[in-house]
Amino acid sequence: MKTTAQEIYPQIIQDLSPSERLRLANFILSGLLEPNSPAIDKSEFWTEEDQLDIIDFSLRCAATYFPQDEVA
Repeated sequence: MKTTAQEIYPQIIQDLSPSERLRLANFILSGLLEPNSPAIDKSEFWTEEDQLDIIDFSLRCAATYFPQDEVA
C-alpha cells in the first residue's frame, strides 16, 4: 500500500513539534541531495512541459514588472 504525503501529514507530521518537523525536513532534503539521486533530473534536455513552464514564469514575471496600464 502506497502512502502519500497528503495522507501522512495530518496523521503524523502535523502533530510534531516545529523542531522535529525541521529535523524531518532535513532528513528528506539530505536524501534528495545524495549523488545520483533519481529525484533530481540532471539531463540537459528540456521537455515541452519544461519549456512551457519557463515561458509561463517569464511572462508572469514580465507582467509584474511592466503592468499593462503603464504602456504608452
